[in-house]
Amino acid sequence: MARFEILDQQMATIGGDAEADIFCEMGLMYAAGRDCPLDYVAAHKWLNIAAIKGSERAAELRADLAQSMTKSDLASALRSAREWMTVH
Repeated sequence: MARFEILDQQMATIGGDAEADIFCEMGLMYAAGRDCPLDYVAAHKWLNIAAIKGSERAAELRADLAQSMTKSDLASALRSAREWMTVH
C-alpha cells in the first residue's frame, strides 16, 4: 500500500491532462483489482478526482461504477475524494 501513498503525493505535483489520465488509470486499477485489491470505493474516488480534473472518460466510468455501489460506499468514496482534493 505504501506504493500508492507515494503515488498519491506524486500526483499532486503533476498537472494538465496527464494528471487526469493518471487518476483515471488509478481508478481503473482499483476497479479491476489490477496489482492491488479490488476496491470500488477507491476506484470511485480516483475516477471522481480524474473527472474533476477534466477527464470525460473518468466521469462516464464513475457513473457506471456508482450504479453497482451501495449508498454507504458511494458516500465514503465521495468523502474520500473531497478530503484528498482539500489536501492537494
